[in-house]
Amino acid sequence: MLALDDVARIALALPQTEEVVEGHRGGRAWRTKNGMFVWERGPTGADLTALDAAGREWPDGAVVGIRTDGLHTKEALLEANPDCLFTIPHFDGYPAVLVRLDRVDPALLRELIVDAWLDRAPKRVAREYLAAER
Repeated sequence: MLALDDVARIALALPQTEEVVEGHRGGRAWRTKNGMFVWERGPTGADLTALDAAGREWPDGAVVGIRTDGLHTKEALLEANPDCLFTIPHFDGYPAVLVRLDRVDPALLRELIVDAWLDRAPKRVAREYLAAER
């Protein structure tokens, strides 16, 4: 089972990434100078109310939000990985998925984090990273 420390290890291995305290909820988040790409996400009261109205529940265990490069990618990821990825009404129209750390495969988690980082990293830094990974 993965934990937030695993998320931190993956994210902080990426160039020009820093860990911060996320302003809205006070959880851990990882960002580049261009913005957050992965963050700790627990439910708000509004989230729980919306899920209850839809006949759904917030899952047990740690959850992180991870940016995607667009809504099409978000939908494809949700469709391909319904056991470990989900979304909530708060994220309607926003390019991010929620990830259940107790269910996600480590390789998928790393791929999601790296892809999110590539979307938020400075373009030169992302190009250099990709060139080094070949």
